Amino acid sequence: MVEQQTLDAVFHALSDPTRRAMLQSLSGSRHTVGELARPFDISLAAASKHIKVLERAGLVRRSIEGRTHVCSLEAAPMHAGMEWIRHYEKFWNARLDVLETLLAEDAAADRRP
Repeated sequence: MVEQQTLDAVFHALSDPTRRAMLQSLSGSRHTVGELARPFDISLAAASKHIKVLERAGLVRRSIEGRTHVCSLEAAPMHAGMEWIRHYEKFWNARLDVLETLLAEDAAADRRP
């Protein structure tokens, strides 16, 4: 199974709509902190705090080019979340298959004279 700390950090980072929107922006190309903050009514300091959460989860890499902080997406840690979800997807698929069988048997019993 997935390492719990990695999973916790990824889900914590993804729990905020501002951070999810920042990741969406970064999925297209690299952006400066200012560019990531621009669509939101937040200060550069607040944007930087959001980016730090994304960095701690390993989802963003920040580099410094001169005086400019540039962020890029690191999508690999999202794999931990996908693995966790896949585990429960298998569980629910199996449960729904059993339910489907039971409903089909029940419907067939109702059709008998």
